[in-house]
Amino acid sequence: MLSFAKRKLERFYEDLLQSEIKNPPKHVAIIQDGNRRYAQKFGIGREEGHVEGAKTTEKVLHWCKEIGVEELTLYTFSTENFNRSDKEQRELFNLIELKLNQFSEMEEEDSREVRVRVIGQLERMPNRIRGMARKIEMDTIENTKFKLNIALAYGGRDEMLDVAIEIAEDVASKKIALEEIDGKMIESRLSKQNIRDVDLIIRTGGDVRTSNFLPWRANGNEAAVFFCTPYWPGFSKIDFLRGIRTYEYRENTWQTTRTERAIAIIKVVKRAEIEDVKKVANRLRTYIPEKVLEEIVSGVDQESRGPARYDEN
Repeated sequence: MLSFAKRKLERFYEDLLQSEIKNPPKHVAIIQDGNRRYAQKFGIGREEGHVEGAKTTEKVLHWCKEIGVEELTLYTFSTENFNRSDKEQRELFNLIELKLNQFSEMEEEDSREVRVRVIGQLERMPNRIRGMARKIEMDTIENTKFKLNIALAYGGRDEMLDVAIEIAEDVASKKIALEEIDGKMIESRLSKQNIRDVDLIIRTGGDVRTSNFLPWRANGNEAAVFFCTPYWPGFSKIDFLRGIRTYEYRENTWQTTRTERAIAIIKVVKRAEIEDVKKVANRLRTYIPEKVLEEIVSGVDQESRGPARYDEN
């Protein structure tokens, strides 16, 4: 009876949290930590802990689509995971292959909407994983409603190092000039699969670190971060929605800060020509609402004309 009442309260809280979501992040990235510790805590085999974690992954995919998230990246196997024992690596490889194969064979409408892409040093994975990954990428390439990125043999530093080496080789072979190298070039080479900037990183398992995960797309975009204590197999919808709420709160706070900064900048130049003020305002349009900018510029415009004068009769 207590369990039933608890579940009803959880459902009520889930509905409440979900009803409060107004502007969900477009791209969520998750560090799925704690499968082994979950298994140890509940006295089950390590492999079973990974299986339970895979079930959570399926739920999260549904939750993302339910609230309007458009892209999900999962840190499934990092380059650091190669330091684990051969036995545990085999267990993980078997599970990854199984889940990729299951997804490939699904016929439900949900699976036909999802485009799957694999990022990382796939050449370091076993042949069977590489083959399945490439197959599922090709099978889902026409799907556009939702993007699922699976990070296999992935390390953020390695990814950026590979791009640096590639650019250095192009400079050495005179394909590009040194002066051409800029942030846009690095971005284009990192984003060959058209992965958008990360808005929110979620990490389970209690650790407060982002573990070399998508540094350019997350840190470079100053993504919101939500750390929570449940191990990945025990990650619930309430935990997920709390993460989304963290993102929304951060975005709302940023919006206020950006507006205040914009007002301060424009006040500094308000004694200049009004056209200069408008040029500054135009540069800020991507950061603060159009309506707020119009009000600021209108106010400065009126100040520049001076107080209204009335003819004395």
